[in-house]
Amino acid sequence: MSCPFCEISPKQLLRENEYAKAFYDLYPVQKGHTLIIPKRHFSSYFEAAEEEVLAIHRLIQEQKKALDKEFAPDGYNIGVNIGEYGGQTVPHLHVHLIPRYNGDIEDPRGGIRKAIPNIVQYP
Repeated sequence: MSCPFCEISPKQLLRENEYAKAFYDLYPVQKGHTLIIPKRHFSSYFEAAEEEVLAIHRLIQEQKKALDKEFAPDGYNIGVNIGEYGGQTVPHLHVHLIPRYNGDIEDPRGGIRKAIPNIVQYP
């Protein structure tokens, strides 16, 4: 079975380092929704080596600065879905960096506990 994240084209890459890469989510829940993944293919955050976690963290920080400049969001959610029952649909570890905007939902209290409206319908 092929992995859509392992097959991301160089044109889609926003940034990368030795162990990780970042690109816009193809099914964004908000403008600027980014995925950060390890270059090595594995499914769970709990399988990540320390250097991979640090590389992912560095890209989260770098991409947050870029999103601040490009979209000026009012907040962020960072999340990882692990396993089918955790909502993971692609079995390659990926961290969601989701910009949030004033007014994107009526009451943002509770963060991801509230439904985030999708910009693109997820298949």
